Amino acid sequence: MIGVAEAFSPTYAEARQKFLQGCVAAGLKVDAHPHPLKGRNGEDLSMDVALDGSPEATHLLIVSSACHGIEGHCGSGVQTFALNDTEWREKAGKAGVAVLYVHALNPHGFSHGRRVTQENVDLNRNFVDFTRPLPKNEGYAKLHALLLPEAWPPSPRIEAGIGAWIEKNGLPAYQLAISGGQYQFDDGLFFGGKAPTWSNSTFRQVLRSQAQKARKLAWIDLHTGLGPNGIGERIFACRDDKAAYARANAWWGTEKAPVTSIYDGSSTSAFLTGLMMEAVYEECPQAEFTSIALEYGTVPLLDVMGALRADHWLHAHPDAAPDLADAIHARMMEAFYTDTDAWKGQVISQARQAMFQAVDGLTSG
Repeated sequence: MIGVAEAFSPTYAEARQKFLQGCVAAGLKVDAHPHPLKGRNGEDLSMDVALDGSPEATHLLIVSSACHGIEGHCGSGVQTFALNDTEWREKAGKAGVAVLYVHALNPHGFSHGRRVTQENVDLNRNFVDFTRPLPKNEGYAKLHALLLPEAWPPSPRIEAGIGAWIEKNGLPAYQLAISGGQYQFDDGLFFGGKAPTWSNSTFRQVLRSQAQKARKLAWIDLHTGLGPNGIGERIFACRDDKAAYARANAWWGTEKAPVTSIYDGSSTSAFLTGLMMEAVYEECPQAEFTSIALEYGTVPLLDVMGALRADHWLHAHPDAAPDLADAIHARMMEAFYTDTDAWKGQVISQARQAMFQAVDGLTSG
């Protein structure tokens, strides 16, 4: 049994090694999907997939990490711990539930300490129909120049402009304008892309090869960066469907902490477009689908937004002073990964509970 803190890693390369070692120890075959580019330190990148259970299983749970690359420090830790958790594996196995671990949906972002893919795309805004007119985000268009000024740190004038916008429109409107997804500014924040990314296409391949036998399919997608530190908000991650929301609440919700939703405003997340869950509906139409994003808090929202602004600025200014670049990288890590034993313990305990509940939910009725 691996220790809680030991399951987490400070780099993508180490996280991948621990995940692969966990698969070997569990006797699982790994399907590697090599990424076309190299990592920050020249290492190979891959979306690694392992199925724990029968390929013929009709009940399937997907546990995925690093949709938003740097958030993989958290998600990979959960996956690695699960592979070494005998009680968990016995629980799923005896119930006849196969578990599909998808490690590093966005390995490039994970390795490079960024939230986005190599295309500068937010993967969880990239699942739209690119043959149709793309959504417009007028709020973001008005903020773009303020969010990514020519110089960093931003001048007092720039920050005052953002403060005035928030004062006039409110913090929820600011969050929605920035994080809801935008498709006009290729260098901007929460850019949904102009075409499917490598991660989008590769994940669809995984679903086509691994999830076609499923008749009941659950998905726990692991995220960080919203809400109180260490608290894992369970955010409904299906289409706006009352039956699916009822299932999600029956499985994962409590009276004091119901599953939240972007559709009714109960989530700390804004309403989003181009969500990754669309791939399941399109690639696995035979399955009854129930899903949550498990979103762990780190630092306050404006601090997270500030870290993302700095990261995008740095990406556009690769010749920035080394000290400034290092500070921006450190700020990103703080925004998406709380490197303490207490936080890691909270992450594991809540994810483990959600996984056990998913097995019960998949096999109920």
